[in-house]
Amino acid sequence: MQYSIMGMNYRSKLPVIIDSIVNSCSDKGCFEHIDSAVIPSKDSIVEIIDLFKDVLFPGYFGDQTIEKNNLIYHIGSEITELFEKLSKQVTNSILHECRRKEEDCVECIDKGQEETIILLKKIPQIRALLATDIVNAYNGDPAAKSYDEIIFSYPGIFALMVYRVAHELHEQGIKILPRIMTEYAHSVVGIDIHPGAKIGKGFFIDHGTGVVIGETSLIGDNVRIYQGVTLGSLSFPRDEKGQILRDLKRHPTIEDDVVIYSNSTILGGDTVIGARSIIGGNVWLTRSVPADTKVLIEEPKLVFKKSSS
Repeated sequence: MQYSIMGMNYRSKLPVIIDSIVNSCSDKGCFEHIDSAVIPSKDSIVEIIDLFKDVLFPGYFGDQTIEKNNLIYHIGSEITELFEKLSKQVTNSILHECRRKEEDCVECIDKGQEETIILLKKIPQIRALLATDIVNAYNGDPAAKSYDEIIFSYPGIFALMVYRVAHELHEQGIKILPRIMTEYAHSVVGIDIHPGAKIGKGFFIDHGTGVVIGETSLIGDNVRIYQGVTLGSLSFPRDEKGQILRDLKRHPTIEDDVVIYSNSTILGGDTVIGARSIIGGNVWLTRSVPADTKVLIEEPKLVFKKSSS
């Protein structure tokens, strides 16, 4: 490869560039992560999500047949691998939060393994919750021909699977890792669910592209939403120093059996959509709605013109 033109050696300029970048790492206005605890690995988290898919839905994914007589060996192998990989990433999350420099800190390693065991014990209840999501998806979508089709191919079920695992980690006080998990699902299927949101059983996201569910959203049982729905924040209250207050409820509450159609936006921590209400498509809401209410926008005026020949 040619590195010089007209006799000039451009590679000789690289040391100056390198020095300037290194010096910029001392600039407090920029960002670096030097001499800090290891951040959880995104690549490892993707592997962990694939393992959870196999454990939460045995026999659906992977290239080997699972039978009753080898189920315990299969689950045993998956759980052992999951424990090893997940406990390392949980430990990295704890180390990072503590700002420790010693990667072999026994206290944090023990805590990481303990929190991983707590999560793994919850797998049966997570499976039961996901089952209600799948049944509600089948009951709410006439295009669905079987539960298997939903598990294999529905983006909403993948997003919910990742969310339900990440939410448990979030509730256990693990930082960073749950958010990386749900943002990975977001990048794959276009559904953005913050792990801090609280979502009841039987949640169905139809189609799903562009759905956003904010951190402090509260969603009841048997709620159905469509593509493009946003459950967002109306404003960002600040303290006397102008800093955003981060622990306030900023996102809406959706009560049981609500249906929200495509591209509707519901904003605000005080906004409550009452049980069994229906929110039509393209609605913009910043105030509460009583139970058993339909909210629709007026039909737009359409103009029909004959094409000129």
